[in-house]
Amino acid sequence: MTTAPDALGHPPHTSEPPVTRIYPKPALSAREVEVLRHWLRGDSKLAVAADLHIALGTVNTHLTRIREKYALVGRDASTKTALLVRALQDGIITIAEL
Repeated sequence: MTTAPDALGHPPHTSEPPVTRIYPKPALSAREVEVLRHWLRGDSKLAVAADLHIALGTVNTHLTRIREKYALVGRDASTKTALLVRALQDGIITIAEL
């Protein structure tokens, strides 16, 4: 038995618990996680390279591989915003760290 939405168009309230989604996580290396965390905190790629003592090209390679690994598990991460969302969903970074 279904109940019609209320006057504001909200669905009827149920006592069922909210659905928790489980997202497939890509197998990121520790270094990929480190590069991703630095970059998501607002650092430029050049600053990430300097802080981690790696070349700018290496930073770009890590980010490209991270995006590819997310694509392999069916989760788009083609932009910095999408990567931020994925990192938050996967517990790689918290809002407080940003």
